[in-house]
Amino acid sequence: MARNEVAKAQWIKRVFPIVEWLPKYNVRYLSDDAVAAVIVTLMLIPQALAYALLAGVPAVVGLYASMLPMVLYTFFGSSTTLSVGPMAVVSLMTATIASQWAGQGSDEYMTVVIALAAMSGLMLTLMGLFRLGFLANFLSHPVIAGFISASALMIGASQLPHLLGVSSSGDTLFAMLTSLFYALPGTNGATLALGGASVLMLLAARRWMVSGLVALGFSNGIARFAARLAPILTVAVATLVTWVGQLESYGVEVVGAVASGLPSLVLPDLSMDRMQSLGVSALLISVVGFVEAMSVAQALGSKRRERVDPNQELVGLGVSNLGSAFSGGFPVTGSLSRSVVNHEAGAATPASGFMAALGVLVAILTLTPVIAHLPTTVLAAIIIVSIISLLDVHTFIRSWRYHRGDAVAMLVTFLATLWQGVEVGLVTGAALSLMLYLYRTSRPHYAVLGRMPGTEHFRNIERFDEVETDQSVIIVRIDESLYFANARFLEEKIDSLCAQVDNLKHLVLACQAINMIDASALDSLEEINQRLKESGIEFHLAEVKGPVMDRLKETDFLDHLGGRVHLSVYSAWEELHQGQANANSN
Repeated sequence: MARNEVAKAQWIKRVFPIVEWLPKYNVRYLSDDAVAAVIVTLMLIPQALAYALLAGVPAVVGLYASMLPMVLYTFFGSSTTLSVGPMAVVSLMTATIASQWAGQGSDEYMTVVIALAAMSGLMLTLMGLFRLGFLANFLSHPVIAGFISASALMIGASQLPHLLGVSSSGDTLFAMLTSLFYALPGTNGATLALGGASVLMLLAARRWMVSGLVALGFSNGIARFAARLAPILTVAVATLVTWVGQLESYGVEVVGAVASGLPSLVLPDLSMDRMQSLGVSALLISVVGFVEAMSVAQALGSKRRERVDPNQELVGLGVSNLGSAFSGGFPVTGSLSRSVVNHEAGAATPASGFMAALGVLVAILTLTPVIAHLPTTVLAAIIIVSIISLLDVHTFIRSWRYHRGDAVAMLVTFLATLWQGVEVGLVTGAALSLMLYLYRTSRPHYAVLGRMPGTEHFRNIERFDEVETDQSVIIVRIDESLYFANARFLEEKIDSLCAQVDNLKHLVLACQAINMIDASALDSLEEINQRLKESGIEFHLAEVKGPVMDRLKETDFLDHLGGRVHLSVYSAWEELHQGQANANSN
């Protein structure tokens, strides 16, 4: 009974991380979390409004998608500093997918967006409960970098019409730019001037504000805090100019009247037809959102020496997306910029997110009359400036220098996303990553080993001229687990080796790099063993890892092995080499 209670307590702590830290909460934590929450809220409000525009939904929906998700993540998330809410790439994916089913601004469009959030939430939660966090590892970092870099360009292109005051369309970069080109004659001068000034103001604040304030005598902390308020200041100035100058009469588009107060609870459309039509799209949003959030959470967690549980993060993000759906929002995930700010501001616990949600609630209740006069060109400017950091040239250069296969995967993902859209780009990148992995592991590194004189160490005879060899005893090492893709490769290499050496008596397979042998590889080993027997050659294994040996013992392979299993390569060499020398002397 006691054991069951302990197991139950551990399960509760794993599913509800708040149980772990809430009993330790104190006034100092409250102070740290409150300060961080104020800073994150001031940064979040303009971003949420802007990313709602990017997702193709009313601006206030961005605030809805920022509130309940942060509250729920406080209870279910395992990261101290991850800030959950609207994020640029996920917002773009949402707009791209929903636009395939309905026009922006329609009731059906909102129905699709909410369904995507709900389905993403369900998928992430189930993946977390079934501990499937490892699945995200199938997307390599170069592929994700290529996808996000291409998405950044598409995000920028999608916001240019708002910056110019024109209308355009398109799901790919080429289509967007083509549509924009034909719309250029209709550019609204007042909109362009206001949007261009906002871009310059935001860029100047990012580039020079901190150093300038420090030069004036302000502390570095105050200077950095002021720089983070640049989007708020830009929004305030642009809204004031639009209202005082009555720029709406000159064609400047504004957010317009929005409903104040708490969002109404919404029941997402999760009918079978809807789930079948949006299933793959929702899965792609889920995977991208999780990979991005997890990379941020782990990076910040390492700085604080805290463990971030991938499976619990799936649950936390899943429940957050369900919260967004039921409050009329769109898919959300962890934000890099806000999470870093939350970390640097000194957030002590996930409660900082709960407090930030309260700040958003205050904005919904009090700022909606002001938001109505907010020009959409300023929101576009915020998005355009924010996506600059998503362009990742460094990863491509580094991958090209280190491993060109990864660089090619990144480039193909980048081009496919620009040319065919976010869904095709991501699927192409994932498929290419798996193909490259299968190709690399199907032809693994292979070496014939020789003994370093006077030592127990063995090295590749093609790299070290001084190694000792024995034509009657050949040691082969393959640097990869054996499975269906490379089983024939090993057979071919051993057949070729046996054909080249006339007086071969013993062949030793060094297994120190083999972590797994699947059924196809086992069949190949049995075939190798049989062929060697027929040729009068004994087949030996050396340094077989425990889990691999356990699996081999469950078969009859070891019973038919022509040679034996040796504890180490050196012991195999010593026994077989000496034994062969004695046989030759007799």
